[in-house]
Amino acid sequence: MAKYVVTVHTYNIANATTMNNVYIKLVGEKGESKRTWLFHLDGGFIQGTTSCPFEVSCPTSLGRLLLIELDLQSLPLLPTDGWFPSKIVVKTPEGDTCHFPVYRWILDKEVHRFREGTAKRLCDEESNLAKYSREKEIKTRTEQYCWDTYKEGFPGNVKTDNPLTLPPEVRFSFSKTTQFVFTAATGITELKLKGYSDSTKNWKNLDEIRKLFSSKRTVVSDYVQKHWKEDEFFGYQYLNGFNPMLICRCSVLPDNFPVTEDMVRPSLSGTCSLSKELKSGNIFLLDYKKLDGLKPNVINKKKQYMAAPLVLLYRTPVDTLVPIAIQLKQEPAGDNPIFLPTDSEYDWLLAKIFVRSADFQEHQLNVHLLRTHLLAEVFAVSLLRNMPMVHPLYKLLIPHGRYTLQINVLARALLISEKGVFTEFAASGGEGMIEMLRRSVAELTYSSLCITEDITARGMDDIPNFYYRDDGLKLWDIIHRFVNGVLGFYYKNNSEVQNDHELQIWIKDIFDHGFLAQDKTGIPQSFSTVTELVKFVTMVIFISSCQHSAVNSGQYDYGSWMPNTPISLQQPPPTTKGQSTESTMLETLPNVGTTAQGMSTMWLLSKQASDFVALGQYPDEHFYEAQPCNMIKNFQAELKAFSESVNARNATLPVPYTYLDPAVVENSVAI
Repeated sequence: MAKYVVTVHTYNIANATTMNNVYIKLVGEKGESKRTWLFHLDGGFIQGTTSCPFEVSCPTSLGRLLLIELDLQSLPLLPTDGWFPSKIVVKTPEGDTCHFPVYRWILDKEVHRFREGTAKRLCDEESNLAKYSREKEIKTRTEQYCWDTYKEGFPGNVKTDNPLTLPPEVRFSFSKTTQFVFTAATGITELKLKGYSDSTKNWKNLDEIRKLFSSKRTVVSDYVQKHWKEDEFFGYQYLNGFNPMLICRCSVLPDNFPVTEDMVRPSLSGTCSLSKELKSGNIFLLDYKKLDGLKPNVINKKKQYMAAPLVLLYRTPVDTLVPIAIQLKQEPAGDNPIFLPTDSEYDWLLAKIFVRSADFQEHQLNVHLLRTHLLAEVFAVSLLRNMPMVHPLYKLLIPHGRYTLQINVLARALLISEKGVFTEFAASGGEGMIEMLRRSVAELTYSSLCITEDITARGMDDIPNFYYRDDGLKLWDIIHRFVNGVLGFYYKNNSEVQNDHELQIWIKDIFDHGFLAQDKTGIPQSFSTVTELVKFVTMVIFISSCQHSAVNSGQYDYGSWMPNTPISLQQPPPTTKGQSTESTMLETLPNVGTTAQGMSTMWLLSKQASDFVALGQYPDEHFYEAQPCNMIKNFQAELKAFSESVNARNATLPVPYTYLDPAVVENSVAI
């Protein structure tokens, strides 16, 4: 008689416990066991616990174990309750230990099959039963995870009516749901009780705004409130604020930005000239051309306004970055003056306010929503549709799609829907938002999603104090080495990549549905080499973790002091100089209610959940081979060492740059 010892691990998550009867069947190369009741003296499998050992007996050895079958049967007069096992561990008569990762909710009486944990590509399968199980899993998943299109010209998204119709294993945990709802409710309720959120009044002075601002503050937000008017801080934000993605080195002025030597000479150091500084690489450009011609929103029946600015920034001899010229519309004209630091205080300040409001629109729709949230969803949906759990790529990438589908479903329902917060309260909400996203999709390229190439393309390789670049390139390098090691363990040569049918379907699905089958994006339609595969997977992990953290986590820090980042503006861009006053500025800034709505939303989107999982931490065990497990440990050690170096540097900075500290970078787009 061959005896197998089975241990059941139940996930430590709310409601994971089951009091129902659990049955198991072991399936091996030489046969299968009887369906065996895992009789539990405690009456159930309790969340966060490991069961006592169970014995499953067979007349003879089953050979190498391929899979297990689990089913849940309710007790008499009781309904079937949900159960979330993390893994099943089986010790064989031969002395081997086999792990069967589950990490799925079992909510019905159906039989569920789970493969032994050794990663296998399709070509590694020797058993017809294993191949059949693989095919059946993919068939089920393609039915569960269907593509849909939110708007024509947008990347594909998961098809679902609401979060509750998503498969349960990709939904928020109970604790995540509770905290998310609580944070959202308390943020806006607090402002309602104080009479802010529903007010259509304009701000009378900056002291009134400070009263609202004082309710929730951070170290950085306090710094922003004190320094937001300063030119040096204005420039600093384009390196290390929530949108470090627009600035680029300028060697030749755009034709539609006729800045002259005389205009900027007072802003340059000593005897320097604009032409000399352009040649020396000390001039930088912000160009918000994607906002040009967008239809602005109407808030509370009042038309709002946006600019599509062009901004020149100058790197000073002391390595600060300051604005030296701002044109608020794209086309030069008599009613489109170029504003300068030598203009009156409020002419210059108002021009910067219009730039900062434009940056909010560019950041939220292109840099944040499209280039992290929507693309991360594409990567996650394609993985779930095309990769069985046993595939090494599934094991590598599934942690980096955690909660992404639900947070995006909520974003489409609560932020960018017809009655969403962004639609109702942002200057680019409504028709402008849809057009802006389409323009941004049309400009998507593979190279711009890879930080190593994007930094070089923008000429930003050597500007000092660019912590997004410094930390981002380091993290890309760490992730790339990790991915190269793991995938190199499974793919020994290029032909193995070329012949992996599931892998090729995965990337083609991403190309077709995520990048709308556009060759100009440069996104691969297939993989020919291990090098190509490693680069693409590195990009997927970087976008889903590091890039999202870089452009998401600082929203409240830099946006909660509203004058620094207005969500909308109530007056048109000034057409002449010498007319702006403090009253002009206050009339231009968003009203009280719009400010409160924007502030509470940024607070929600910047709030870390209690079940946050940091980059490189994998509480769900998917890999069991020694080499990949050692690579994960090395990956974690590198991230820890880098985190320590970031903290040491930040201790010396007046404004710490924390958004790419691995300890605070979440593994996935989960907020």
